[in-house]
Amino acid sequence: MANLTHLDEQGRANMVDVGDKAVTERSATAQAVIRMEAATLAMITSGDHKKGDVFAVARIAGIQAAKRCSELIPLCHPLLLTGIDVALEADQAACCVRIEARCSLAGQTGVEMEALTAASVAALTIYDMCKAVDRGMSIGELQLLDKRGGKSGHWQREEGQS
Repeated sequence: MANLTHLDEQGRANMVDVGDKAVTERSATAQAVIRMEAATLAMITSGDHKKGDVFAVARIAGIQAAKRCSELIPLCHPLLLTGIDVALEADQAACCVRIEARCSLAGQTGVEMEALTAASVAALTIYDMCKAVDRGMSIGELQLLDKRGGKSGHWQREEGQS
């Protein structure tokens, strides 16, 4: 348990004190993929959804989720994010939408959880907006792609890494 930073010596959950850590530029990029029927994806990309622009709403939801991450995940620090970018890309051949969320700040702790939360909530928003026409959608491949900054420096997911 000594290696788990959110547990004290007795194994109790606690919020890590980052007060002595250096302020550095930090960023993280995460992804999620939502798979759906081809007709559902066509409806989204053509703009024919009666609820409006699915990608615009999902992008805003992802941004909002990153900003509120500490309210959702108990031991996350509230952060002053300086940048949030949520990109959505339709992949017609694979019948899916790939979501990539990038968060950045100058701070004392990383932004991995904010990026992961943004990607997952954007995917959930697409599901919510489209569930009436496609309840079989699935969300997966939620993963950290890249993180920069802090003591541990740069980390990048390698192709095929689980």
